[in-house]
Amino acid sequence: MKKASIVSIGNEVLSGQTIDTNAAYLGRELLWVGVPVASFHTVGDEIDTIVRALSLAGADGEIVLATGGLGPTDDDLTRQAFAVFLGGELQFHDELLQNIQGFFAGRGLEMPEKNRIQAYIPAGAKALANNLGTAPGIIAETDGRVFAALPGVPSEMKQMFAESVLPELRRFAAGQAVVVRKLRCFGAGESAIAEMLGPLMQRGRNPLVNCTVESGVVTLHIVATAQSQDEARQMADEDEKLLRNVLGDLIYTTGESGLAEVVGQELTRRGKTLALAESCTGGVLAELLTDIPGASRYFTHGWIAYSNAAKTGELGVAPELIELHGAVSGEVALAMARGARAKARTDFAVGITGIAGPTGATEQKPVGLVYICIDSEEGYEVKCRRFIGDRDSIRHRAAQTALNMLRLRLKD
Repeated sequence: MKKASIVSIGNEVLSGQTIDTNAAYLGRELLWVGVPVASFHTVGDEIDTIVRALSLAGADGEIVLATGGLGPTDDDLTRQAFAVFLGGELQFHDELLQNIQGFFAGRGLEMPEKNRIQAYIPAGAKALANNLGTAPGIIAETDGRVFAALPGVPSEMKQMFAESVLPELRRFAAGQAVVVRKLRCFGAGESAIAEMLGPLMQRGRNPLVNCTVESGVVTLHIVATAQSQDEARQMADEDEKLLRNVLGDLIYTTGESGLAEVVGQELTRRGKTLALAESCTGGVLAELLTDIPGASRYFTHGWIAYSNAAKTGELGVAPELIELHGAVSGEVALAMARGARAKARTDFAVGITGIAGPTGATEQKPVGLVYICIDSEEGYEVKCRRFIGDRDSIRHRAAQTALNMLRLRLKD
């Protein structure tokens, strides 16, 4: 199985001034054509450093893609580094110079002399056409490996990769295929899911099951490798069945959909409506729902009842209920949800109240304590959760948990 390594070049990437979107793009594209990425390397604009990174990348994979450093300025040193790495000199190509001059002439400009350096390509390498800019790419095969240098400008890099590099890689990596299946889970932590799956997550297994976590969502990546797409797809299908049998309702979707989209689809399918009464989340749940186009089909009303006066005045929460149990309580979450559903005349309502911090906590009610209620004609459900993290993470985890509770209620 041939693998790839990606080298991102540029001081601006190292310093964080430029976000490296190129590496993420190439990683995704390579996987879709059956070439998994073994490593990423990020280096500055120094010839020795780039040469060392190319050597390390070549040890990691048979395909090495470098981005950045092909411009005309003094700090653009990728072509010089490629020449050193390939053991040759830079060679001038008159046709490349004509192309660069034509690029400027087409815009009514005269080519600056500094751009002349872009007409030089390392001996033994081929130039890759750049139809959007002045920097030709570079590609060479050596020691059974392919090394390519692409521009750092994302639009130029993407077009060059698709038109010039991808066909070469398909030829070079013929006879291997990778299929990736994503299963998104909510309701259990990463370690708990890993324990449930046991040997299914063993390293070196094919398909390989990887795991990532964000905002409480655990995404399982089933990576199946085979000699053909059909064989890899069958392997991924079989593994998906195994994971679904083990994890059950923890899996809420396959692919890229978020909880809000899945809940919206189910509300639409069932022709049901929803109202929200949020306190500590301050509209985060409403934002997640309305980020989905067409949310007005099911989401009708929302209240941010942040103060006790708003809870009583807008949602009809009894003052004595707050006095007896406190604003952060299951009883108040239920009263908020019922008040919202009655006022909005919806099928479902969510009530959320809690302490997002960093202030407002007591010994009995610490930061992160949240009560969430789902109310409908069929009854209600209240859950108490204690989330760990900063204010934003607590609010988002509470909103995600509310969506998951609603998802499970709709499923039932």
